[in-house]
Amino acid sequence: MKRYIILSLIAGTLVCCSEKFIDLQPISDMNAGNFYKTEQDMNQAVMSPYASLRDVYNQLYIFAGEVRSDNTTFSWVPGSSKDMTSIDNFGDVLLSDNQNVLDLWNRSYVTILRANIVLDKIDAVAFRDEKLKSQYKAEARFLRALTYFWLVRVYGDVPKVDKQLSVQEAYALGRVPTEEIYDFIVQDLTFAEANLPVTYANNDKGRVTQAGAKGLLAKVYMTMAGYPLKKGASYYAFAEAKALEVINSPQYSLVSDYKALFSVTNKNSSESLFEVQYKKGGTGTGSPWSNSFAPRFSNKEVVLVGDKSGFNAPTPSMSAAYETGDPRKAISMSDGYVSDPGGARVNEKYVKKYYDVSFSVSPDNDNNWIELRLADVYLLYSEALVRQGKQYQTALLYLNKIRQRARNTPGAAPGTLADYTSFATDEAFLLAIEKERRVELAFENHRWFDLVRTERAQTVMSQEQKEQNGFDPALWNNNMLLFPIPLQVIQSNPEKIKQNPGY
Repeated sequence: MKRYIILSLIAGTLVCCSEKFIDLQPISDMNAGNFYKTEQDMNQAVMSPYASLRDVYNQLYIFAGEVRSDNTTFSWVPGSSKDMTSIDNFGDVLLSDNQNVLDLWNRSYVTILRANIVLDKIDAVAFRDEKLKSQYKAEARFLRALTYFWLVRVYGDVPKVDKQLSVQEAYALGRVPTEEIYDFIVQDLTFAEANLPVTYANNDKGRVTQAGAKGLLAKVYMTMAGYPLKKGASYYAFAEAKALEVINSPQYSLVSDYKALFSVTNKNSSESLFEVQYKKGGTGTGSPWSNSFAPRFSNKEVVLVGDKSGFNAPTPSMSAAYETGDPRKAISMSDGYVSDPGGARVNEKYVKKYYDVSFSVSPDNDNNWIELRLADVYLLYSEALVRQGKQYQTALLYLNKIRQRARNTPGAAPGTLADYTSFATDEAFLLAIEKERRVELAFENHRWFDLVRTERAQTVMSQEQKEQNGFDPALWNNNMLLFPIPLQVIQSNPEKIKQNPGY
């Protein structure tokens, strides 16, 4: 398209809240300009950016957070799709006309647009309860911040959009520095933290809470402390403080059974700080992962209903990262399956953390996507302390809490996953935290960004690519830490939108 609008200025459909927050049903053919008149209208408007998260978490963010890392690869791709394999294989050129790279950009900006609609319209609407108005603003700003956190880590400098824009205004925008985007994210999350409720009634369970904003802010500070901004000790201290506030929140606790954490019967658990909500049943709101991650040519040995896509398959190094007897491996992945019919062993790895039986042949499962949970915050807290060179026993305590939960999960081998007692160096301590984050948070979209912010990507990924794809580690360069700006975006505004180095 010759005149491609860089920010995907399409309002899309609004989504309403029926009896429960998770019942997100689209309202078609709604004239958004005439719609926002009441508190109920604004509640429906707030649902819209929540709902659009399903499009990016569905697959695109998995490509960026997992497939790009050493955690997963593709066991099967249609034809010779470079759009998929170039994300995974550093020996391939990740082209700027990659459709997945473009879709991630566009769909992320649709979420931002929907959040901005809420923020632009809400002040003109009379509320009986001003606190509720502030809550709706806080939800929109959290969702905008979360989406920008993804964009800035994937692309680096990106356009900053804090309001609805006309086409002319959109064409005038250029990329702004990464640090400015992070400051914008912090502003949104600080507002969200101050104005979100601690809990919700059951019908609104799944909306972001105050602890969700605090937890994301801790993660943002950890990222700002590391690469590429390298803000260092003061930001590790900010992350420590926010993580501790979450840890001290009485509403949250680790789920005692690691497997139960991912059960479709245990959505929005005591450990979950924020989940993207999915619901199966033929309404278009179901999740695909049980089917998407199943080996392409498996029968009903892996999933009972629906197609299998064979992507996001665990790598050999991911399989080997688990200690012997760690039950999290069998819960999260498998090294193969027994074919039916035939009974032969098929050594094809697949993710099984998100299991459900699809409602129909088209993948339609009930799993939510857990974007942020308490175990993640425990490990960030432990890391923040070590990076500041302080409170080593407290850092050990929270690292070991994760291991304790794992060894108390049914299926753990007796005597395994013992507590760490000490480390000879800070580097050894940090590598132990890194490993624990890898196995605890496997297939949850954290690994790639952990490697980037800790400046471990070159060491880990050049070796991984050498082993898996014959990649020459000498060819590594830090341009690979960012994805290319989509070509259509550059063509829409070539004077102000320039390509990332190396593409």
